[in-house]
Amino acid sequence: MARRIIAVALPHLAAEARLRREGQAGFPRPFAIAGQDGGALRLTSVNPVAAAFGLAPGLGLADARALCPTLITRPDEPERLAAFRRGLTRWAERFSPIVSMEGDSLTLDATGSAHLFGGEAAMLAAIANALAAHGLTARPAMADTRGAAWALAHFGNNLLAIAPRGQTRAAIAALPVAALRLDRETAQGLVALGLTTIGDAALIPRGALARRFGLATLKRLDQALGAEPEPVAPDRPLPNFATRLTLPEPIGQVTDVMAGLDRLLGRLCQTLETHQMGARTLRLTARRVDGADADAQIALARPGRDPARLRALFEPRVAEMESGFGIDALRLEATTVEPLKPAQLGGAASRSQDRFSENEKLADLLSRIGNRIGFENVIRLLPAESHIPERAFILAAAAWSAPEPFPAGGTRGDPLRPLTLFAPERLEVGEGPNTASTPDTRQTDTTPIPPPRLRWRRRWLTLTTAQGPERLAPEWWWDDPAWRSGLRDYWRIETAEGPRLWLFHTPQADRPGWWTHGEFA
Repeated sequence: MARRIIAVALPHLAAEARLRREGQAGFPRPFAIAGQDGGALRLTSVNPVAAAFGLAPGLGLADARALCPTLITRPDEPERLAAFRRGLTRWAERFSPIVSMEGDSLTLDATGSAHLFGGEAAMLAAIANALAAHGLTARPAMADTRGAAWALAHFGNNLLAIAPRGQTRAAIAALPVAALRLDRETAQGLVALGLTTIGDAALIPRGALARRFGLATLKRLDQALGAEPEPVAPDRPLPNFATRLTLPEPIGQVTDVMAGLDRLLGRLCQTLETHQMGARTLRLTARRVDGADADAQIALARPGRDPARLRALFEPRVAEMESGFGIDALRLEATTVEPLKPAQLGGAASRSQDRFSENEKLADLLSRIGNRIGFENVIRLLPAESHIPERAFILAAAAWSAPEPFPAGGTRGDPLRPLTLFAPERLEVGEGPNTASTPDTRQTDTTPIPPPRLRWRRRWLTLTTAQGPERLAPEWWWDDPAWRSGLRDYWRIETAEGPRLWLFHTPQADRPGWWTHGEFA
């Protein structure tokens, strides 16, 4: 049986999907999705109303607003759009079991299935009407080859384009060469030589066409005309990482539930290893004989599939489960998974075994603490691009961020920073006890040096050594009330009484003075 392929062009997919999610399907005003392209914002998708104003993907946002001042935009959300594409692919399986999605185009292998819908024209109309009911503009087309169906769907003049069987060349001959799914540069090169249509390109000797525009151009032409096969490979979603155990008799003791969990963990971890995935969150569901469910959920600081580690995290959760009159079924599911490559044994991996073990121990510790107090409460400090002490770091959840070294170690010659940073505290400078041992106060021509005697937190300290100054200026683009006094000259000092402080002087302030901002170890 000759192949029949359906291609469905969805020219406004991202914009219409966003409007559909917001409950605004068929929005009557210009609407577009804008995303970052280099250093500029450009339109990535527009709805039909915006397209009628001349707006199109790739247009700069500023130019788009100049053409259409009433344009409404939303930011690009690639993750949500990818999830919508996956859902749309599964939805299209009602028309064909073999469905794939390439960009904003659905491809279905409709071989031998058109009669189920009353013919080819009726099948295309059913697809278009079903997508329109979901708020999506669709242009379906059918042909003997995937390339020809794609060309008719995107560049054909008819809303429901059908290439008769065996007449592929005639059906697409008048379409522009861009319908061959070529890159823009190649298509422009063909047009520059006068080859504006697919029919023109098909008349050129194959050797000359390949030498001038490459084998990829020749391959696309052969695929569209049927000289080279291009099957439709179905998009297979990730497997559902879940396993189930039905019990012959109800159970209720923790040891019995843990024994069942051991069996489920072995199966689930084997599936995860087969697909090179690791679990981040898992849920154990116990079905009770009274029809209610009891859940136990855990999360991991890093992807994992070690049954022993997962069992240790589940054990306190299982002990808190209410078994009621008994549990007759268990279900274990990895609700969130991430790629996890298998560990290499021997060679360079064996030399870093100790480091790997330390990382695993840290991950186990974070998992235990995070499951008890919440992963959002286990944080780490990460360096930030700022020389202002209060903004030189950011707080991030330790389970969802990777550690980064601070420049305080001096590896790049950066100045040292104190171990403890607190709000600036004004110092008292003056005559303290034992003034006879106080050295003379000196001052350079431009910057005062730290005083030999100072009082900090009700304690007089005697200066022994001082290193500095390090001048820091407030960032002009950030209005911080604590830095409105202007420049600061920082010093690292050691005192005879023990404290090692980080002092600064404000030479441009209305009330110049000495302050302490942190303490070294």
